[in-house]
Amino acid sequence: MDIMQVIDDQVKTNDVILYMKGTPQFPQCGFSGRVVETLGPYGVPFAYVNILDHPEIRSNLPKYANWPTFPQLWVKGELVGGCDIIIEMAQSGELEPMLKAVGGEAPAE
Repeated sequence: MDIMQVIDDQVKTNDVILYMKGTPQFPQCGFSGRVVETLGPYGVPFAYVNILDHPEIRSNLPKYANWPTFPQLWVKGELVGGCDIIIEMAQSGELEPMLKAVGGEAPAE
């Protein structure tokens, strides 16, 4: 299967997917770690791809997404953004309804 098709399938078959460096348990970059921390309080299950283990995805996802950096958070087949955008959306309240729509919860106050 073509790598672009693999990425397309991952994005479309997972309600929430995070392309990151490392794993949620052991992020290998500060930006990836911050996105995982930001998602935690919402309790939404998410798939992830450690791009360090998948160099083909790492080199082709920026072309697929038209977004050059990692991590990348996708929800319902749409690119939400990277670390700064996710944090800003969480702070402004924009992230909560998006994640509630896929089974997340309101973070505890």
